[in-house]
Amino acid sequence: MLRIRWLWLLLFLVPACAPKAPPAVSVEQAATEALEAPALERKAHLANLGVLHWHQDGRRGDGVKIAVLDSGFRDYRKFLGKGLPKSVKTRSFRADRNLEARDSQHGILCAEVLHALAPDAEILLVNWEPDSPQAFLDAVRWATEQGAKVLSCSLIMPSWSDGEGGGEVHRGLAPLLKDALFFASAGNTAQRHWCGLYAPDDSGWHRWRDEEANNTLTPWGKERVAVEFYGPTHSVFELSIHERASGEVIGRSILQVDATKQVGRAVVRFEPDPGATYQVNVRCVDAPVTKMEAFHLVVLGGSLEHTTSRGSIPFPGDGADVQAVGAVDAEGRRIYYSSCGPNSRLPKPDFVATVPFPSLCRERPFTGTSAAAPQAAGLAALHWSNRPTWTPYQVTRALREAALDLGPRGHDHEMGYGLIGLPR
Repeated sequence: MLRIRWLWLLLFLVPACAPKAPPAVSVEQAATEALEAPALERKAHLANLGVLHWHQDGRRGDGVKIAVLDSGFRDYRKFLGKGLPKSVKTRSFRADRNLEARDSQHGILCAEVLHALAPDAEILLVNWEPDSPQAFLDAVRWATEQGAKVLSCSLIMPSWSDGEGGGEVHRGLAPLLKDALFFASAGNTAQRHWCGLYAPDDSGWHRWRDEEANNTLTPWGKERVAVEFYGPTHSVFELSIHERASGEVIGRSILQVDATKQVGRAVVRFEPDPGATYQVNVRCVDAPVTKMEAFHLVVLGGSLEHTTSRGSIPFPGDGADVQAVGAVDAEGRRIYYSSCGPNSRLPKPDFVATVPFPSLCRERPFTGTSAAAPQAAGLAALHWSNRPTWTPYQVTRALREAALDLGPRGHDHEMGYGLIGLPR
């Protein structure tokens, strides 16, 4: 009888002592958590920038206009009031006047970053005719005439410059920015760029390394590939692309010199065949080069075998009147693709920002130096809203003073003046 009582007691106690299984998570709860995660990640990101403290104090970008110069605004109306302000001002300098012509939301993501940092600032969206420097300058002029104090551009146009901050387009840009600040992505071209002195072999073909006159180009996929040659050259160069297996010439371009007579440019664009690789070749086709000439070469839409990260910041970020912003990871390390200086005697890049940036407009976060530039631009807008009488120089100085020095002491060619942030 005693044994039976003990058994009943054990049966009564064991369920109470056994560990409880975790409650089942419903589909609705899982979906809610998935939606909340990006918002929480963004809140943490903004806190790291020092932005949340400013927002709590009521400093949210009021009274400042920010222009986003980009080509990707497809379906931007869907995001008004949902990642973007409830209203934005727009203008297109394309020939067809279509702001949404390109099937991309790249510019929307840039605007989302700006709105997250400076939610009370007014946002302007503007695009321009592809490969038209004059249309680009018209877009910048329109933005500044609308009162934009901050401009953010995360597109690169490598051959619009000599790679050292010079050339006709930079000359046209500088006077438009006397009362504004222009922030540009430093570019994701550190491993797609070559820069150095022309070193011909006996046949005049440039040697990329040792005796190698071929630079293998591997397309990333089906997207169109562009190979751009540019530099402060006075000689006539030929850029040619060959299919590696057959040797077939895919494209050829002779250097064109801009109105300054100082900047040369040659571009080849082509549609790659599936699985094919190509060779990039450069040679001087006029009289023998009488002095040491340097040039840059960048591939858009593919990778190069022989590269140099040094001096890889493209237009517009290489200019003296532009703030170039590179990308670092959460540990403060330069991301391998983030372009580096020096492009000239100018201290480039200017700053770095942490990526990726959590997006509420799509499932995956926004990354690359494209996500870095609008973060710096957003901080500039907050400074200007807080100090409306400040000059562009004073805003830039405030950004430099608050930046966290990550590399060698002072400015360096990977981290610039440091990681952006607001004074705490």
